[in-house]
Amino acid sequence: MRRSPARPGAPTAAERVRSILAAAHSMTVVSDGRHTEVRRLDGDGALGHFHLHAPCEDGTAAPGSRRVPVRLEFTDIAPTPVRDRLRARLTLTGVLATPHDPTPGESTCVEFGQAVLENADGRAYVGLAELEAAEPDPLATCEAAMLTHLIDDHGALVPLLLRLARPLRDEDLLRVLPLAVDRYGLTLRLEHPRTHRDVRLPFGTPVRHVDHVGPQIHALLAAARRRSHAGHLLT
Repeated sequence: MRRSPARPGAPTAAERVRSILAAAHSMTVVSDGRHTEVRRLDGDGALGHFHLHAPCEDGTAAPGSRRVPVRLEFTDIAPTPVRDRLRARLTLTGVLATPHDPTPGESTCVEFGQAVLENADGRAYVGLAELEAAEPDPLATCEAAMLTHLIDDHGALVPLLLRLARPLRDEDLLRVLPLAVDRYGLTLRLEHPRTHRDVRLPFGTPVRHVDHVGPQIHALLAAARRRSHAGHLLT
């Protein structure tokens, strides 16, 4: 088990957690033995509906409130029709201070315990200090629209990017689709008859704004064309 890994050219676990929270459309709240589905988080993200803070030092509840353990569950689903669309599971644990007379529209305060991120790389634990220091990916809230646009309007160009994947074993490749995009790069899913694998194509420089991702993808396509042309000349 790991805490908050960072691979070169990839988001840290804390950044992934912040991005999932920013882009979440729904969550499951587990408390007092009840599972409650909370939907319509669009626009504000999850952190627009609850506030995370450090545990109270004395562990006591404020007057007129009670302390209730709570678990917030999120799933990160690929916006494209890839095989096995579940990209990650996120669980936040903590204590909910529930007032007897809550103020309408006020965000819920949660004494943060820990965040657990589970994905293809394994399981990572993220603490409150890491989470507060991390920034959500600038592409998180528009990733779905960008990947859908890439498939719908430029789908024929996606297989060209395989020229950048090394080593490439495409003898039985069925199809290739974009799986994810973040400030550091584009991830493709290569689907074979009985299995699949992911290939990450890093951008030349991390993207700081959503308007900058287009030129980075065009740069990847240009590099793929150059490699394709070079391979053609060698044959």
